[in-house]
Amino acid sequence: MTVGGVIAYRALFNWTRPSIFIGTLLVGPLFQLLFFAYLGRQLQVADDRFYIVGNAVLSATLACVFGGTLAVGNERRYGTLGHVLLSPRSRTALFLGRALPYAGNGLLIAAFTLSASALMLGLRIPLSALPGLMLAMATGSLACSFFGLTLGALGLRLRDVWVISNVAVALLMLLTGVNVPKAGLPGWMVAIGNYLPITHAAEAARRFAAGSDFATAAPELAREALIGLGYAVLAAALLKIFELESRRTASLETL
Repeated sequence: MTVGGVIAYRALFNWTRPSIFIGTLLVGPLFQLLFFAYLGRQLQVADDRFYIVGNAVLSATLACVFGGTLAVGNERRYGTLGHVLLSPRSRTALFLGRALPYAGNGLLIAAFTLSASALMLGLRIPLSALPGLMLAMATGSLACSFFGLTLGALGLRLRDVWVISNVAVALLMLLTGVNVPKAGLPGWMVAIGNYLPITHAAEAARRFAAGSDFATAAPELAREALIGLGYAVLAAALLKIFELESRRTASLETL
């Protein structure tokens, strides 16, 4: 399962030019964080810690959501989906295994964004908080990858997965409380955000960065893990349903 995910990752993201990886997945999220941090200073909405930690967790979404979505959608786009479905292996295990490389990529991006922004803005994070922060970012990245796979399952029925991915990333930025404190969001936004990935991971990371112990952040980590599990189950169900429907209507690779 893991080997298949790594092979699919290399096929989807063939980083022959490191500048593309650095510019898209490292520099872009860092400048986004700086923008919101300075905007927050100007508007006096929250302190630097709020934006640095929140946007560090958010930075993983670009790789995880787009990766998870395209991992399924591009199989159909490039005409290789039939070969995947003819495999004797479990399609559920095959596709869910693809979430692991994207989650690892997301964790790398989140760790870089947190480290670089903390140095640039002068945020001091206790060394004792680092294991908890890594755990929170890893949990959020994995949940985001399963969220991307859920969106990718829709790519078996819809023509343009890019629209799905772009809208999803924008919603994560708006509804998860990473850039606007939940107290300043309408109730319906908070309610939706509670069922989206990274919402609870960002809150747990902020608690760790503030010096709280594991017991204080554990409830938020548990909620994030449950949300990730829920999206994994939903992705598996949608993939199975759409596979059966596509076989029935002979529309498996119709674009």
